[in-house]
Amino acid sequence: MTSSTGTDDGYARIVAPDTARIERLLPGPIERIWAYLTEEDKRRRWMASGTIGAATGTAVEHIFRHEDLGTDCGEPPPKYAALAGESRIHGRIIACDPPHLLAYSWGEGTQTPSQVRFDLEKRGANVLLVVTHSRIAKQETMASFAAGWHTHLDILADVISGRMSHGFWNKHTRLELEYAQRLSPP
Repeated sequence: MTSSTGTDDGYARIVAPDTARIERLLPGPIERIWAYLTEEDKRRRWMASGTIGAATGTAVEHIFRHEDLGTDCGEPPPKYAALAGESRIHGRIIACDPPHLLAYSWGEGTQTPSQVRFDLEKRGANVLLVVTHSRIAKQETMASFAAGWHTHLDILADVISGRMSHGFWNKHTRLELEYAQRLSPP
């Protein structure tokens, strides 16, 4: 796989036992990438619709419709059957500094909520987007989240570049198996 950032192979890295980080170098300007994170009509094209507050403590709701992401999404694997159609994730804003930082809780109301942080940095005409997902409870969940962010960010790169994406589930399923192998102890 060609590097998206010039510094890695495009895959998420485990940076702490409960934390995955993934980077993408995207065409700027930074305000455009910020809009794809925060504006519902843009975010639904690569990840999920729903609301994202702008102040600390305000609500976040992601409404996922994975089948709408790309041309050949495929069916969710049996373990994700509950995510067919529409699924929702709730959280609260932890930090917001437009257009450089957005962080919020993920899965509020579940037994194991986690946190997602988006850092944006200008790199010439491009923007380095760094997604850090922390407080991930289990290795199996780590592989799923890493594959999910990898897939969603690839779709974002396609959308921003005007390319047609091939869909979510087929790619996520393949990547989750790869991440499970990458994350397994030797």
